[in-house]
Amino acid sequence: MASFDERKDAFEKKFAHDEELAFKVEARCCKLFGLWAAEQMGLEGADAETYAKEVVGANLEEPGFDDVKRKVMPDFAEKNVDISDHVIDTMLEKCMDEAKEQIMEANDNS
Repeated sequence: MASFDERKDAFEKKFAHDEELAFKVEARCCKLFGLWAAEQMGLEGADAETYAKEVVGANLEEPGFDDVKRKVMPDFAEKNVDISDHVIDTMLEKCMDEAKEQIMEANDNS
């Protein structure tokens, strides 16, 4: 019976680890996307970092990236930045790929 409990504990630990990595990847993706969006609006330095944090916070509202889009679209409109939904989706995918690489690399180095 101990063997079964050990396997169960190992699966639970792996699941928790995988969920933590997924959360970190999504948060990093949103930060990268927020920095890109800030750049499109002409924000730099601390203002860009602050905006990126706002984008990360917006992503906590619901699963997926619709909440992120709802955050940046009005901001783009306010700053007269004309970027299509397709470009935003493409950039989110690119940021997700980059975030996965960064998190996995950091995870491998620790």
